[in-house]
Amino acid sequence: MTQDKRPGVLLDVDGTLLDTNYLQVLAWWQAFRDTGHPEVSMAACHRSIGIGSAELVTHLLGDDADDVEEVMAAKSRRYEPLREQVAAFPRVDELLGACHELGLAVVLATSGEESDLEWMQPAIGGEDVVDGATTSGDVHSAKPAPDLMLTAVEAHGLDPARTVAVGDTVWDVRAARDAGLPIVALTCGGISRAELLEAGADEVYDDPADLLTHLEDSPVGKVARG
Repeated sequence: MTQDKRPGVLLDVDGTLLDTNYLQVLAWWQAFRDTGHPEVSMAACHRSIGIGSAELVTHLLGDDADDVEEVMAAKSRRYEPLREQVAAFPRVDELLGACHELGLAVVLATSGEESDLEWMQPAIGGEDVVDGATTSGDVHSAKPAPDLMLTAVEAHGLDPARTVAVGDTVWDVRAARDAGLPIVALTCGGISRAELLEAGADEVYDDPADLLTHLEDSPVGKVARG
């Protein structure tokens, strides 16, 4: 490890820190219906949450979909009025503070857009301990590609050998594995422990409060100790 590299934790936001996944599902489902795709079910939307927006549309409609931008715009319209219902999971601010106290750089790594941080950050809290954020606008390919995590590590001066990711979907897990990072997964986004472990998660916890309770013994605590 070079001296100028820091240990860190990369935190997904939707479904990991904020209880938004089912609001996202509703907005995507409505957007697909608005744009003439009633065959896309809520279940299919839910299982695709965590993928970048454009990738999510092509994942569900196929690579030859010609209305990707239209569906994305419809989703944005549908989601905007739901934002007032967004809430952080319990003890999120304490988790961020505890990671900071362990000497870790705390970085948000979200498939959302940079503009989303304007409302995400206040909802998350812990502004004084978050070192920065990387969004889909910073990379060519969003999750499940590893670009977001690789870019976050590089942009924030993190040591990849002492950085751990935290997410809630199989897409987060796959992105972290492809980036060569250990990954802690949480089931609060609605994906089962078995699926997350099968995808390659190193450890699985219920939610941020559960991770906080076991932080010292978790992969997060282990990278902090070096």
